[in-house]
Amino acid sequence: MELLGLSIGLVALFVSFGFTVGVLFGFFGMGGSFLITPTLLVLGYPASVAIGSGLAFYFGTSVIAVLKHYDVGEVDYRLGAILFVVLSIGIEIGSRLIFGLEALGVADLVTGVAYVLLLGGIGALFLQRARSLSDDDEGSEGDDAADDAGGVSDEEIPPIARRIQSYRVPPMIALSSGGRASLWTIGGAGGTVGVISGLIGVGGGFIRMPTIYYVIGTPLTAAVGTSLFAGLFAGAYGTFAYGTAGSVNLTVVGLLLLGSALGARLGSAATTSVDENDVIVYFGLMMVLASVGIALRELATWLGTDALDLLSVFLLVGSSFVLGLLILYKAAEAARTSPRPEPVPE
Repeated sequence: MELLGLSIGLVALFVSFGFTVGVLFGFFGMGGSFLITPTLLVLGYPASVAIGSGLAFYFGTSVIAVLKHYDVGEVDYRLGAILFVVLSIGIEIGSRLIFGLEALGVADLVTGVAYVLLLGGIGALFLQRARSLSDDDEGSEGDDAADDAGGVSDEEIPPIARRIQSYRVPPMIALSSGGRASLWTIGGAGGTVGVISGLIGVGGGFIRMPTIYYVIGTPLTAAVGTSLFAGLFAGAYGTFAYGTAGSVNLTVVGLLLLGSALGARLGSAATTSVDENDVIVYFGLMMVLASVGIALRELATWLGTDALDLLSVFLLVGSSFVLGLLILYKAAEAARTSPRPEPVPE
């Protein structure tokens, strides 16, 4: 039995997978292209269709998640607009570099190794950050005083970002979270992320969000929302480019978005109720597992074996479902245990 030209099993897979990736997307501010695209490739879709459909899904989910983050005031539009400009410049430079690497015959090797190292390194960085926050909580009750930048608690900004912000090289840009960052820092960080995104061919949400958090220095929830906003326009352009070439499977994208419409809003809402330490741990685990999964996929390509390719997708998809359910469980638990406001006497 088929529905929309697909088996019932594939329809259920796309809707449920879209929901899970939507939760992760709204929660972490990353597009999930490294989850959607390899899954479509293993299911037998051409590479151009897998990439184009992944970008279309990324764009649709971006709109949903940004609207939710806007509702709770977690998007720095000025920072996001600046990042979009420098990201676009960086992506153009990165794409030209990849053409040069292709001419040398080493593009696949470079992008594969870069993917694994970036994901693993970012994951390890976040897990280390979570460990240091846990040690700080055990050693003291914390300090609620805002730092000199104005209005942002030191505990919300990583030490490396506070150190970078201390070098006040004009022009300085006021952040909506209350701090200030040099335009040179924003431009350099965004441009670097753009170059990397152009080199490895993804939206770069898994690099963009940590960069906003660790280098520019915004609270984690603002980093997630601003990362989504900055990547929104890149997703729109990519969808248009692949769509005009007929490389977007609207049926698959529609089913994925059907599930993600709810998942992205739930994931975005969860960022305000789940403890920041848990957010950091989950993101770190997600990156490490994705690194292992993509390493297996690259190894499968080099060895020419389908078994490792299937194992890599199973690891990516399986870890996504587990983390998505864990996030929703933690958010529901936080909502259940949070004190309810007392009724106002008449």
